[in-house]
Amino acid sequence: MLKINNKLFTLKKSWQKLGAREFLSFFYQEYLKNKLFALFHSNKGKIDVVEKYNFVIKSPFGEIISNLNDINKKTVNWVIPDFCVGSGGHINIFRIIANLEKQGYECRIIIVGDCNFSSGDAAYQSICKHFNIINAQVTIGKDSMQPAWITIATSWITAYPVRDFRSTVIKCYFVQDFEPYFYPNSSEYIWAEETYRFSFLGITAGKWLADKLAQEYDMKTDWIGFSYDRHLYKPLARREPEKKQIFFYARHVTPRRGFEFGTLVLAEVARRLPSVKFILAGWDISSFALPFEYVNAGVLALEDLPDIYSQCDAALVLSFTNLSLLPLELMACGCPIVSNKGANVEWLLNDKNAVLCEPTIEALADALVDILQNEERRSNLIKAGLDFASKTNWFVESEKIVQIFERISYESQ
Repeated sequence: MLKINNKLFTLKKSWQKLGAREFLSFFYQEYLKNKLFALFHSNKGKIDVVEKYNFVIKSPFGEIISNLNDINKKTVNWVIPDFCVGSGGHINIFRIIANLEKQGYECRIIIVGDCNFSSGDAAYQSICKHFNIINAQVTIGKDSMQPAWITIATSWITAYPVRDFRSTVIKCYFVQDFEPYFYPNSSEYIWAEETYRFSFLGITAGKWLADKLAQEYDMKTDWIGFSYDRHLYKPLARREPEKKQIFFYARHVTPRRGFEFGTLVLAEVARRLPSVKFILAGWDISSFALPFEYVNAGVLALEDLPDIYSQCDAALVLSFTNLSLLPLELMACGCPIVSNKGANVEWLLNDKNAVLCEPTIEALADALVDILQNEERRSNLIKAGLDFASKTNWFVESEKIVQIFERISYESQ
């Protein structure tokens, strides 16, 4: 306090002696100049571009395996990005890991890149609580990777450390979407695209990706299909069957799901059928002004989804890259689907289990209105969807991965 008082006294004397103009010049030179220079020339708070993206630069690590007999053929490293509750891509990964463990595989999970978990154990507890009960060890950082027979990249940012990891026999790439499409033509687009040229064996979610990567990048690929959780997704009783409702996955933070496109479609449906209600889920949309009555369901817990789906007469599902798990989950709850045409959709959906339209506002709105007004067609779509979904099976799809592992392990000997 004494120092502050002395400094104030000195400043006051200087003001009286120099006058306002000279004092301000003195104050700047004596007190502010160095502080402002330090502030504007400091790296504090700035983005270090090189530090953020230097993982794309080749940096081999891990000891080269000299004797294959030293490695258990059923050890698998899964290199994943950070995750949060409800992540569809991670649901699939952890489901596959759970099945592999039943087949005698030892799986490890390594989280690379930015991570919100304080430790591997904290991440493990979250997986077991919100996804699947597994035995896999979870660690954070590429340097925690242990030697394994198979090491699997699961996104483009994980493909770079897998490329550089030397303590493995086989490298695979579990590709669930064409990730360059997540970006404009940019540095990240190029880096994501480059990972398809790393000579990994691609195991893709669906045939569209397998064909695309094989044809455009000469990548060796196998593929698995989708299914749904039979214990969770099933038709539930309608509380107000007379109320016509449409579900839309309104996730504006995920551009490939067509939030803007979908809201225009719903607005056109509302113009034609003013009594229709809409349920929008996937993200909070309270910052948007929409010209129709809707429920802003936001981000829902998985256990709440079957009831939401079961209360709706139809669902608008837009996919401008690969499909998500949503269509099969909706089908399993007896909710008919309207979606856009395209090879990225039609590897799973067809004119028998869904209504596929050209991606125009008018065509999609026509289809939704028709389902709401044509009860016979709606009923047929429900039956076809339930039948199609019931013939899918996660165990069968997971077993395909076991067979792929067995084949590539045999070929590598």
